[in-house]
Amino acid sequence: MTRPGTAVDTYLDHLLVERGTAENTLTSYRRDLRRYLEHLDAAGVTDLADVTERHVGDFLVVLRTGRDGGSPLATASATRAVVAVRGLHRFALAEGLVAVDVAREVHPPSPPRRLPKALDVATVDRLLSVRGGDGDDVGGVRDRALHELLYSTGARITEAVGLDLDDVDVTARSVRLAGKGGKERIVPIGRPAIAALEAYRVRSRPALAARGRGTPAVFLNARGARLSRQSAWATLREAADRAGLDVAISPHTLRHSFATHLLDGGADLRVVQELLGHASVTTTQIYTQVTVDTLREVFAMAHPRARM
Repeated sequence: MTRPGTAVDTYLDHLLVERGTAENTLTSYRRDLRRYLEHLDAAGVTDLADVTERHVGDFLVVLRTGRDGGSPLATASATRAVVAVRGLHRFALAEGLVAVDVAREVHPPSPPRRLPKALDVATVDRLLSVRGGDGDDVGGVRDRALHELLYSTGARITEAVGLDLDDVDVTARSVRLAGKGGKERIVPIGRPAIAALEAYRVRSRPALAARGRGTPAVFLNARGARLSRQSAWATLREAADRAGLDVAISPHTLRHSFATHLLDGGADLRVVQELLGHASVTTTQIYTQVTVDTLREVFAMAHPRARM
């Protein structure tokens, strides 16, 4: 017979002496496992061998709800506690204290998915309206074309800077993007983006290309080489500063805005999935929550009986 408390003490000693676990981690594990022991005691378990998977699963519920009278834990804290319990039972099996690891199939809670932040249409218009310098310098014309492309196609920044001249079809108003895993997709592009790209191709790119060695890349840096992801990020931050926007903006912000605005406009989820290059529609569904949240806010502000 192995008392749960004895197993916990032995496990913590093991972490300290043999694993060299940090003191702060040990303190947290000790607190988490003390709560676990109280949970087992309330269930009448006096032998570690009598613990079942249901006991461990119920403990996770207790952690999130505070049903035992303790404080409900946030996802990160509950995850740490489950990791501690899983470690205890894995250790008990390895030491021959029990015949089965009953915690093996009990997984820590998944962290909540952060909803992407999308700009409203007016803010995007404001961002895309700014000029670099006096609006005619080669870098400013290039940046405007890049930003228009990002919003018009929903391209990832890697896909945008990876574009070659042959990937842009002005006549068909489309671009060929090389997505994750080398998977290509053809995405339509709007007239403002086409106009910005043509202005860049005629007025700015030749001057930049003359400084380099003949790369086929669409977007070039000051040395005539392919524009890097980091430099592309910097152009967007600079544009946001010039536009006087006080929100954090990244290339992915424009991608999020692209998807959200399409759905707000009535686009089918499967179409948006294809445009974004998502392998699974499940990934695209996160944007539907953004639009629902927007609708909820509008409802709360506008409906006369929304807050009664």
